[in-house]
Amino acid sequence: MSTIVRSTSIVGGMTLVSRFMGLAREVLFATLFGPGVGMDAFLVAFKIPNFLRRLFAEGAFAQAFVPVLSATRSTDGDDAVRRLIAVAAGTLGVVLILLTILGVLFAPAVIAVFAVGFVDDPVKFNAASDMLRWTFPYLLLISLSALFAGVLNTYDRFAVPAFAPVWLNVCLITAAVVFAPSTHALAVAVLVAGVVQLGFHLPSVGRLGLLGWPRADFGDAQVRRILKMMGPILFGSSVAQINLLLDTILASLLVTGSISWLYFSDRLMEFPLGVFSIALATVILPRLSGQHASGRREEFAATLDWALRFLFLLGVPAAVGLFVLAGPLVTTLFQYNAFSAFDVDMTRRSLMAYALGFFGFSLVKILTPAFYSREDARTPVRCGVIALSLTMVLNIVLVGLFTLLGVSGVHAGLALGTSLGAFINAGLLYRALRRSIGLTLSRQLIRVMLSTAAAALVMGLALFFAMGSLEDWVAASLMTRVLWLLLVVGGGALVYLVVVLVLGLRPRDFRLADVVEQTGEAGAGPV
Repeated sequence: MSTIVRSTSIVGGMTLVSRFMGLAREVLFATLFGPGVGMDAFLVAFKIPNFLRRLFAEGAFAQAFVPVLSATRSTDGDDAVRRLIAVAAGTLGVVLILLTILGVLFAPAVIAVFAVGFVDDPVKFNAASDMLRWTFPYLLLISLSALFAGVLNTYDRFAVPAFAPVWLNVCLITAAVVFAPSTHALAVAVLVAGVVQLGFHLPSVGRLGLLGWPRADFGDAQVRRILKMMGPILFGSSVAQINLLLDTILASLLVTGSISWLYFSDRLMEFPLGVFSIALATVILPRLSGQHASGRREEFAATLDWALRFLFLLGVPAAVGLFVLAGPLVTTLFQYNAFSAFDVDMTRRSLMAYALGFFGFSLVKILTPAFYSREDARTPVRCGVIALSLTMVLNIVLVGLFTLLGVSGVHAGLALGTSLGAFINAGLLYRALRRSIGLTLSRQLIRVMLSTAAAALVMGLALFFAMGSLEDWVAASLMTRVLWLLLVVGGGALVYLVVVLVLGLRPRDFRLADVVEQTGEAGAGPV
């Protein structure tokens, strides 16, 4: 097995553990708390540091830091890497400490901005403000964790960063079981999880001999290089946060439960997204950065081609399965105690809307590293700004249209608009890659695309006829639901595999060495 396949398997496997723990967490949330005032308030308080985490951690900082770190390792060695980590951690830490202090002090004002619909509901507003004071410091802790995760990924140590999110789920599950029905305990658990996750990364970085005392230096040449890349990414991420903020504002103005329905459906969509798409993106970013720094353009093109093949092989059936089985999935996982049959129907609607965009989200995850690995932050940001601006318009239009038409589940309009925006973003990114590096779809990749699409269509039809009616699932017992779902999913996977093999796809179509040979024969554009 090649190194990149093994690395992706490690990340995917560890992420799978984390996602299963996450599903267990959501099941407990739905069962013990249910969609309601307390859960809506907690989810807003938890979303805010998560929004900013995407800005500082997985967002601007991580995308700018990893290429610089990879280039430093390739050209200057471990001593320079150790110094870069210390300066980056110190500089980022100063910014985040100041931001955290402001967030805690002005928690009510932050809630008033992010969830304007809560202002007229004192119970929701006060609960969300109190919980935000506990959850906001998570931003500092998880951002530093992301820095050290980037270091470990660059040194091909993927297991620890991929497993780290499990600790958040462990802390939240423990708090839910021990302290239910108090949602305030969940907010405290978020803070505890941040401490645990940061501590979990440090020993592995220490064993590499790369830990040093953090020191802030905004004038350092490499810090300025990172900041220069961060500028356009921050701008694009800010637009993304405005889009998310608008979604939250619109959801807070809808009926109570809308935020929770969107949250539970989003978590189900994130399960395969994390296991397949994010795992691939995590692995290829440092690899692409190293290939670009070394001028290995054929390997650069082959890595992208290989990632897209795997994405189609795993992502297309995942998207079809989520769409067709939305009702059975929500019923089997969540419909107990506080989670009613009505909640099932509302969550199902938004999950189907998110499933339509699953492959768009996945393509964005895979295509974006091709730009950041070449230290080109402006192009994906420009594409993202255009896509997100259109998404905001789509969200407003769809929510308004659903409301005027009297469609049940207006909140699903937000999910649908976000899904359409993901495909717009992916299309813009692909067009930009064609222009900048001459990216083309190889004949083998096109064959994989057509074969997986056909196989997924056959699988979807088989799932549709096998799953029965949603009313039957709601009326069934827990054991019946679980066994039924396992049979349906297993049968669908078998149908997909058989059709894929009949259409001629084989393991060699997904071996990186063969992909390198094929793309080398076809030629590669400049990188």
